[in-house]
Amino acid sequence: MAYPRDLLAPDEEIVIDAHPHWKALVGAVLSSVLAIALGVLAWWWMDSVEWSAGVENGIGIAVAVVLVILVVWLAVTPYIRWATTHFVITDRRVIYRTGILTKSGIDIPLARINTVQFRHGLIDQMFKTGTLIIESASDDPLSFDDIPNVERVHARLYELLNDALEGDDER
Repeated sequence: MAYPRDLLAPDEEIVIDAHPHWKALVGAVLSSVLAIALGVLAWWWMDSVEWSAGVENGIGIAVAVVLVILVVWLAVTPYIRWATTHFVITDRRVIYRTGILTKSGIDIPLARINTVQFRHGLIDQMFKTGTLIIESASDDPLSFDDIPNVERVHARLYELLNDALEGDDER
């Protein structure tokens, strides 16, 4: 889902619109697969033991309810959080929005940015992702994790900052 254009200022253009890298969902998927495997194991065990029909149905329903809650908690919620997190760079600002029910956001005007850095370890390099660190004029540095193609984003943001500085010099 793209960032809504109606939330931009007039004549503001989106340069980069990204969600966190899909690597952020790997833990959620693996834990959900493990929960489903444990649920199947519980049903298999339950089928191998002699129970009365009422007890077997009750335990089966309880296992199914616990399994559904676990999958929603471990997979669906992180996916929705991932899908509703936006990292956007426009020709005027950096926008970061996140949240499902309680939304939060940060807007950093390009003119206020002092330093842009990126950091990525070996696994991040393999997935072409990393952390983008932006230091603005008055705040502590802000870190944005799991930015896809972080080196390209860093280079593009630097170009925009350089263009903005050159535009100020011409005035």
